Amino acid sequence: MDEMVKKYLFDIQQSLVSIETFIGDKKDFSAYMQNKMLRRAVEREFEIMGEAMNKLDKVDSAIPISSKKQIIGLRNRVIHGYDKIDDEIVWGIIVRHLPKLKLEVNKLLND
Repeated sequence: MDEMVKKYLFDIQQSLVSIETFIGDKKDFSAYMQNKMLRRAVEREFEIMGEAMNKLDKVDSAIPISSKKQIIGLRNRVIHGYDKIDDEIVWGIIVRHLPKLKLEVNKLLND
């Protein structure tokens, strides 16, 4: 595996770990909504993850990550449409899509 591919996958993995750490085991949406700093921290990790995913796609578009385009799109929304971010959609991504992304990224890094 190319070193740049590993670097971008590692960056994505670190953002996933950070989001998990920020959210905690309870995954409480009301606590998420009540904490602006938490929401902004999660959004920042999505920016990093989306940028790394975008660069990864340019280096090797054949890397099998199922939500690649959606993560890149979320990054663009967070950066360019900051005033139109729907916290419920972000939360849905956290609880429904990040676990699968984590499995995919970990598998790629461990192969």
